[in-house]
Amino acid sequence: MSLLAPIWLLLLIPVALIAVTYVVMSRRRSAYAVRFSNLDLLDKVAPKSPGWRRHAPAAALLAMLVLLVVGFARPTAQVQVPRERATIMVAFDVSASMEATDVAPDRFTAAREAARQFVEGLPPRFNLGLVAFSGQASVAVPPTTDRQAVLTALGRLTTASGTAIGEAVHSSLEAIQRLDTEQEPPPAHIVLLSDGSNTTGRPLPEAARAAAERGVPVTTIAYGTQTGTIDIQGNQIPVPVDAHALQELARSAGGGFYEAASGDELQAVYDDIGTSVGYRTERQEIWPWFVGAGLLLAALAAIGSMLWFSRLP
Repeated sequence: MSLLAPIWLLLLIPVALIAVTYVVMSRRRSAYAVRFSNLDLLDKVAPKSPGWRRHAPAAALLAMLVLLVVGFARPTAQVQVPRERATIMVAFDVSASMEATDVAPDRFTAAREAARQFVEGLPPRFNLGLVAFSGQASVAVPPTTDRQAVLTALGRLTTASGTAIGEAVHSSLEAIQRLDTEQEPPPAHIVLLSDGSNTTGRPLPEAARAAAERGVPVTTIAYGTQTGTIDIQGNQIPVPVDAHALQELARSAGGGFYEAASGDELQAVYDDIGTSVGYRTERQEIWPWFVGAGLLLAALAAIGSMLWFSRLP
């Protein structure tokens, strides 16, 4: 948090003087009560001491003054605000290794369900597209605001051999470029999930450079475990995740990198990505928060004083 008008903090000096005066006067009252010679009579005629309640309204009022002074100083903070528009391309790995059961019930089923929830959670005005890739990449759904079209395409995906991660990035970039007919196109982002290495097509460094040149971040998700296997004609073939390659792709393309070894972890990753691509961070004035809190404390002070002492503080 920072302050646009810190000079107003000088008003805290009279607030501090008020607090000191209150403490001094309270001690004087206590000293007078001790000097009363007939303590038995004092106990009979004096009302029961309210204890901490006697100081609560004053403390609330002083806190209110502090909050109002800070509000006058115009505090600002980094605040997340929803983007009005954006283009998101979901690149989904449909290689045969996605049939591994190290993620229950299998990588493919769990990943498709997590992607479905990700799609449903994005702001409705966002353009959303889907690229499926195995040995080659294809645009299953070009960027659109029709969420049902993307969900239907997700339900129709099937697995095949090969993993063309670089081609998936290029196909996503081409789909984004075809959409960008406006003078100021909306910001774009590629979210790529894969569980293996790039086995065919253009290399990852070339794909990363292409994305960086166009200013499109690529966020990657390394999905699965190092112990995953698939059954091919009775043989268990290892299909470990190549997390390093996906991490390097994300770093070079200006995106984020995540790892998910279960369906729940993947859902959490998608939730985090949805927040990062669906919102932008900007500095805003937050003085209404302090003024509102100050007024609330003033109301509490008045209510407490009326209930306990039948008077306003």
